[in-house]
Amino acid sequence: MQCYFCQNNIKKIDFKNTEIIVRFMSDMHKIRPKRKTGVCSKHQKKLVKAIKRARYMALVPYTNL
Repeated sequence: MQCYFCQNNIKKIDFKNTEIIVRFMSDMHKIRPKRKTGVCSKHQKKLVKAIKRARYMALVPYTNL
């Protein structure tokens, strides 16, 4: 399985693009590990940072209540 971001030639992961960010979160809005998503290490680090920024800016929820 190849990295989604490498395959689609996405260089920057923007925290405002919630459509992509939500794909890599579970139903309980936890960050999925790279072994389940198939994302490479470089993009996983950027993805985690983008998810945390989106949570802080209230674009995505911290938990599913």
